[in-house]
Amino acid sequence: MSSSISTATQAALLLTAPLLVGRVPGSISPLTPREYRRLAAFLCEIHRDVADLLAPGANDLVTECGTIVDPERLERLLARGLLLSQAIERWQARALWVMSPTDAGYPARLQARLADHAPTLLYGCGDAAILNTGGLAVVGSRRASDFVIQYTEGIGRFAAEAGCTLVSGGAHGVDSAAMGGALEAGGRAVGVLADGLERVALNRDNRQVLMQGQLVLTSPYDPAAGFSVGNAMQRNKLIYALAESALVVSSDLDKGGTWAGAVEQLEKLHLVPVYIRSTGEVGQGLETLQRKGALPWPNPETPDAFAETVASVGSEPSSSAEESAELQFARLREFAATMTSSRTEADVADNLQISKKQARAWLTLLVDEGVIEKLPRPVRYKTRSSQGSLFEQPNQRGRTRP
Repeated sequence: MSSSISTATQAALLLTAPLLVGRVPGSISPLTPREYRRLAAFLCEIHRDVADLLAPGANDLVTECGTIVDPERLERLLARGLLLSQAIERWQARALWVMSPTDAGYPARLQARLADHAPTLLYGCGDAAILNTGGLAVVGSRRASDFVIQYTEGIGRFAAEAGCTLVSGGAHGVDSAAMGGALEAGGRAVGVLADGLERVALNRDNRQVLMQGQLVLTSPYDPAAGFSVGNAMQRNKLIYALAESALVVSSDLDKGGTWAGAVEQLEKLHLVPVYIRSTGEVGQGLETLQRKGALPWPNPETPDAFAETVASVGSEPSSSAEESAELQFARLREFAATMTSSRTEADVADNLQISKKQARAWLTLLVDEGVIEKLPRPVRYKTRSSQGSLFEQPNQRGRTRP
């Protein structure tokens, strides 16, 4: 397994990823998102985390998790190290990366807005920092008229002029037109894919903008995964969650992924303001979305007005995501390196004004890097370089990771 991928992310891959490279019929089924959430919650309750399942002598912990996941199944999943190594080697050869919510670069908006339902794994290619820049989500039908395509390309160009990231799904039709318009104008774009990340990343037309730092492609599904309607529906919420506002350019009525994703935002999730195209013939789909609460796109005439529209009131994520994940993690690293006494996760969370869950995830990452040490029951942490008597206290045996 690769040292460039955190221990927690390696554990998440072993437990939940299909690892399609070299997969053979009859292989063990990975944990479903629901099963993984239950396991993670159980480990949190006993002051442990998924990374601990890869620590030396974790057999007792695997057995303890038997009330949540069959221990034999858990052992077989965790034993897929060779298969994971093969998959990582293939991904790295194609300049693909993978991260989990424990990693500092994981998009803050996904964590803040989707909470426990944020993707366990996020694969991608390109500059992952673009995922934290917000911007405008543009969605619409695969089948679109020439007018709609030209309109959408114009929105993409305007987004580039306004310095706004364009977020879309990378599908044919409206998605491709929006992203193409932004990239051709020198802007940034995020493509949230439902399938074929590996194939799309290797596409000759995408390589230059990926290398120039204009485009990032991402997906919650294995890079070799094929298309499924369910996956396409599920990734829709990620498009909205990564943006500050959303524009639905075209939509069928009562059918299709664009319709389902927009209705989910308007009636259930309410992650961002949802606009509809207000120029030209809009059709019954957009008219019905407006009756459900979507706003007519105000057609801003200047880049500043465009940027102001995208950054509409109410589009900001919760306070835990106001500061970039990279900056939060940098502050935590600085704090951890100067801890003069052991601190609990709650202490660190309060000091840095982050959630306890986020504190636990990043403290685990710092343990992996050797910056700090984790002391057992009650769980607390201390700077590795500090010299104290904590490990000498009776009945307390500290664990260190290699």
